[in-house]
Amino acid sequence: MSAKPAAAGSATAGASLPAATAHAARAAGSAAPAAGAAGFNNETTGTHSTAIHALSAQGVALSLRLAGPLGADVYAPERLVAGLAAAGGGTLALSLGEHLPAGPLIPDIPGAECFGTEPANAEPVATASPNAKPLVAGTARLRAFANLSGHMAGCFSAYRRHVFIGAVGIAVRAIAPHLCGKTRDPAVAVLDLAARFAISLVSGHAGGANALARELARLTGATAVITTGTDAAGLPGVDELAAAKGMAVGNAAAVKAVSAALLEGRPVQLYDPEGRLLAGEDAGGLLVPTRPEDWDAAAPGVWCHWRTGGRHAQTFRAYPRCLCLGLGCRKGVEEREILAHVERILARENLAPQSVAASGTASIKRDDPGICAAMIALGAEYVFFAPEALAEVEAAGQSETVRRRTGTGSVCEAAALLLSGAAGLLVEKTKTSRVTCAVALRPAQGGAG
Repeated sequence: MSAKPAAAGSATAGASLPAATAHAARAAGSAAPAAGAAGFNNETTGTHSTAIHALSAQGVALSLRLAGPLGADVYAPERLVAGLAAAGGGTLALSLGEHLPAGPLIPDIPGAECFGTEPANAEPVATASPNAKPLVAGTARLRAFANLSGHMAGCFSAYRRHVFIGAVGIAVRAIAPHLCGKTRDPAVAVLDLAARFAISLVSGHAGGANALARELARLTGATAVITTGTDAAGLPGVDELAAAKGMAVGNAAAVKAVSAALLEGRPVQLYDPEGRLLAGEDAGGLLVPTRPEDWDAAAPGVWCHWRTGGRHAQTFRAYPRCLCLGLGCRKGVEEREILAHVERILARENLAPQSVAASGTASIKRDDPGICAAMIALGAEYVFFAPEALAEVEAAGQSETVRRRTGTGSVCEAAALLLSGAAGLLVEKTKTSRVTCAVALRPAQGGAG
C-alpha cells in the first residue's frame, strides 16, 4: 500500500490540534451519478449506515420523516413506490399526506413535512441493494425493491443498523437467513405503524440495537422495548458500553459469562483502574475492583485497559482508544519498516495495538507515500501538523538536525503530545536509523483516573 491520503475531504482540526490537517482513515464512498427528482436509476453503493424498510404507505410516510434524524436510506416495495409517485403528481406530498395519522406523530423533526423536489445542493445518495431505485422525497430518497428476501440478501451486511416499520414477524423472517452471530450482526429494530413501540430485535448490546430502539423512542414518543437481561435488571451491559464508547473488544463471547453472573447476583472481577469503561459504576457492588496479580483466570471478569493483559477464557476485554503515536522517518522509508518499528515499541511496552487512537507527523511528510500508508494502516485518525504547531510544544525534546530538515526541533514527540492533549509522554522517542516513534496517552474523561 503506497497511496498517500488525498487532500480532498481534509478538515481543519480543532483547538486541541492547532494548525493541523486531520483525516479519517477510511475510504471515501464512490460518487454516484445524480438522479432526476422524480426518476429512477440503478445506483448500487450505499452511503449511509442506517437503512429503514417500510412495507406500507403509512410506513413510508413515517420512514421519510425519520430518515433525516437517523441519517438513513429508505426502502419500500417497488409497486408501492410507483403508486405513491403517480398519485402525487411528481411529488410525494399529496400521496403521503393521507397516510399520516391525525396529529403530530413525530413532533418538531426538522424537514418532517418536506416531501417535494430534491434541493439543488443535495448530494446524490446511493443504495446498497442491487435492484433498488431511488425516488426523491425532499431531503430523503425512497428506493424501491422487487421483493423483500432478495432486497435483504443484498443489503443486510451493507448497513450497521436496520429499522423495519411494521410487524416483528415480517422482520424476523426477512433477516433470519442472514444472521451470523451477536458479535457480527448489525443492529435491527422494529417500529410499529402507530409508532407506539420501538423494539430492539437483534444485536442489542454489541450491535447497538438497544440504543437504536431508544433513539426511535425519543424521536417518535414510542415506548422502547428492551429485553436483554442486564437491561431488564438495571445492570450495565459491558459490551454495549464498550461499543458506545468506541472501544475495541477482545473475547466478546465472555460477555455471556459476565452477564449471567451479574443476573445471578455473583461477583464479577473488574479491572478498569481509570474508569474509562464503567466510570465508577459497580452494579450494586457486584463488579469488584481486582488487581491483575489477584485475577482468577477461571472466573468471569471485565478488563478495560490500554495495556495488554486479561487474556482469559471468561474475561471480557475492552480496549479504550487512547494511545497517540507520533511518527517520523527519513524520506522514502517504506510502510512495512515504519509499521515494524511501531509494533516493536508496542510489544516492548506492553501496549495494546487495539488501543491506538491516532497517529501524527509533520506536514512536510504528507507527500511521502511510506509514512502516509503506514498511518492509514494503523487506522482511525491521522494528522499532519504544521512546523509552527510542533515547535510550540515545549515538553518535546529538541533536535537541531530535525529542525534543519523539517523546520521544527521535534516531530514525533511533539505530534504525540498534540494528538493526546497530555502533559507528558508515555513512551519517549524511540528510533532506528530511519524511523522514530513516540507514544502519548489521552487522559480519561470523567473516569476514576
